[in-house]
Amino acid sequence: MGHARQVFDEIPDRDVVLWNAMFKGYTQNERYGEAVALFYKMKCMDVRPNCFTFPKVLKSCAKLRALREGERVHCFALRMGFKANPFIGTSLIEVYSCCGEMDSAYKVFREMDVRNVVAWTSMIGGFISSRDVVSARRLFDLAPERDIVLWNIMVSGYIECGDMVAARNLFNEMPNHDLMSWNTLLNGYANNADVEGCKQVFEEMPERNIFSWNGLIGGYARKYNWFEVLSTFKMMLSESDVCPNDATLVTVLTACSRLGALDLGKWVHVYADNIGYKENIFVRNALVDMYAKCGSIDSAIDVFRSMNVKDLISWNTIINGLAVHGRGADALSLFSQMKKTAEKPDGVTFIGILCACSHMGFVEDGFLYFRSMIDEYSILPKIEHYGCMVDLLARAGLLEQAVDFVEKMPMEADHVIWTALLGACRKYKNIKMAELALQRLIELEPKNPANYVMLSNIYGDAQKWEDLARLKVAVRDTGSMKLPGCSLIEVDDGMVDFYSLDERHAKTEEIYAALNGLTRLTMLPGYVPDFVEMNLEL
Repeated sequence: MGHARQVFDEIPDRDVVLWNAMFKGYTQNERYGEAVALFYKMKCMDVRPNCFTFPKVLKSCAKLRALREGERVHCFALRMGFKANPFIGTSLIEVYSCCGEMDSAYKVFREMDVRNVVAWTSMIGGFISSRDVVSARRLFDLAPERDIVLWNIMVSGYIECGDMVAARNLFNEMPNHDLMSWNTLLNGYANNADVEGCKQVFEEMPERNIFSWNGLIGGYARKYNWFEVLSTFKMMLSESDVCPNDATLVTVLTACSRLGALDLGKWVHVYADNIGYKENIFVRNALVDMYAKCGSIDSAIDVFRSMNVKDLISWNTIINGLAVHGRGADALSLFSQMKKTAEKPDGVTFIGILCACSHMGFVEDGFLYFRSMIDEYSILPKIEHYGCMVDLLARAGLLEQAVDFVEKMPMEADHVIWTALLGACRKYKNIKMAELALQRLIELEPKNPANYVMLSNIYGDAQKWEDLARLKVAVRDTGSMKLPGCSLIEVDDGMVDFYSLDERHAKTEEIYAALNGLTRLTMLPGYVPDFVEMNLEL
């Protein structure tokens, strides 16, 4: 556009067609402010606009939410005699609707001599964007002509308000359904966390495209049904000719990271590269996150290093991944490299940095970074940052300073902070502080038995058997039950979960036979068990 503007400015005699070409170029390139400024220059030069000029300028005003400029253009259009033009009227409705001036939008609509289906659609869409679905439906019922777009917009209005019953009923009344109609309803169920409704619509669809598959996969992801995400992805590859896009791959890689499905994640990595997503920053960021959360931090670093373009999410993901894996020095080194780039760290970055200092035992450095976050980057610390600082002090054995820090926090400490303190109390055998931490945890989570388990281990380590017995009685009186442990393993390209004493699996007998065999091996002469930590179950 810069070269186009330069050539435009050098033309001595510019007619309205040339001006309109510039307006079109600015709006197509989303340079709306320059379009409005050019319009004012056009007025100053006494160039008469035509009916094609105003819609482009008004579109720019709508995108900028520039109500005052839109009103000025409206007045100028009236003075120029364009009051009856339906295209300009529709553009004015969009301006006032985007600026929240629904009374003005409706006034323009009522005064239009000719209202085509586009004008009706624009007005109804304006009511929906202002969350007035009642007015939108009343106008929809009065519309003399309803095309597929208008039907879809009205269905979307009910979806945005969370009324899926009304959305489905209106969908059923539609004379014709196109693929967009089906996808609109499907994504409506997904966005409103109705996975069963989403799946039912998906199965009813006569045809499906990438947005259909992504809608179902995204619906499962919103409900954290990661197993279903992976199974749907496999079904997509095996039962359709639809090729995944970057949104699909990111969601699938997220499922792999949540389930620890490293082998499947590696396969998706190779597959993504083969179908043209090797340079896609969203997929690369998801790969870094997947490798880091699945324990393959070196692979995460390799992917990060191979990226030609890195954004803030790229840096945050690798820094936090390194910090969680105890590689604090590498995390701090990368942070130094990040500061030399154009990317500015945010609150998530500093969570990783403070976590790295915590793992390294760098108490003084941690406080320096915490202060620089406020002074140098103007980032207001959240409870997660305060939690990292408490963990930093607690890991270093500075329990009294940690408690003092908690008491001076500008917000109430949550269960994560007190749990970190309780865990440090076991390491440093501080029973008094542990009892204080448990008391706070009981106030925050009275039904969580895991907190009692941690203190029971501290009592056990200190051979405080009477206190241990008293704690067992206290847990029993709460009526809480500790959730059984769960493990996930990859078997035959899929994930299988196992709970303690689980007998749900189809091959339960074979599994327990193998487990008993391993147990007998541990009883052979010469085997010495390594009890690093043993929880005392309540």
